[in-house]
Amino acid sequence: MASNDKKYNNIELMASVASRYLEDGKVMFAGTGIPMLAAALAQKTSAPNLVLVYEAGGISPAASMLPLSVADSRTTYRAICNASMPEAMEMNQKGLVTYAFLGGAQIDPYGNLNSTMIGTDYYNPKVRLPGSGGANELGSLAWKTLIIMNHSRKRFVEKVDFITTPGYLDGPGGREKAGLPPGTGPHLVFTELGLFDFDEKTKRMRLKSVLPGVTVEKVVSETGFQLIIPETVPVEDEPTKEELRLLREEVDPWRVVLRRGDNNAQE
Repeated sequence: MASNDKKYNNIELMASVASRYLEDGKVMFAGTGIPMLAAALAQKTSAPNLVLVYEAGGISPAASMLPLSVADSRTTYRAICNASMPEAMEMNQKGLVTYAFLGGAQIDPYGNLNSTMIGTDYYNPKVRLPGSGGANELGSLAWKTLIIMNHSRKRFVEKVDFITTPGYLDGPGGREKAGLPPGTGPHLVFTELGLFDFDEKTKRMRLKSVLPGVTVEKVVSETGFQLIIPETVPVEDEPTKEELRLLREEVDPWRVVLRRGDNNAQE
């Protein structure tokens, strides 16, 4: 993909849109990959006081180039604390974490995430995925779960093959029945097609907005379950020149994550 400010790929688009929804001054756990991109961009734009906590123990490091994992040395660069993993995860149990920002291979209408396996037999799956890491704990205990992932009927399914990270489980009251803290759960889902939230009463996924150049019909056709579609669906703004510059030159200059979207450049 040419380095032209009039062009951007799907990863740059998703990271730019997601970064605008991260609130300044909040505490957030960021997973590896696009969540880290969005968080780093937010710190350099609209949320300079966003407090990032990393699973391996880095708490509120200074903004730097993209960490390659939750245990990368950059996650402790000028951090206020280099804690242990139990100490970092304990912050969720104490109710100190506003956002958990996660990815996944599958998601269902209630925001349940699968990052464990594809298939019907756990011991002989079609595909064995990385697993939970800390995603189950984060999605169970953080006040709001943010999710970012690619959009297709194979990923947005009526029922996930395995619940790695609980969403609203089987609907209203599901989390509470399972013993999870009231008031927690999925909040927003970001994809290259749209932005989604969850209906307050039914807890089912709802289309909140579409991304530039995407129609509601396209979103519906790529979703393997029935979405709630409001009467009016706004369109998100495109990435700005400054957002693209920051992503390309300061956040991920080696294009470790950004290059994954180079086959899907947008004009």
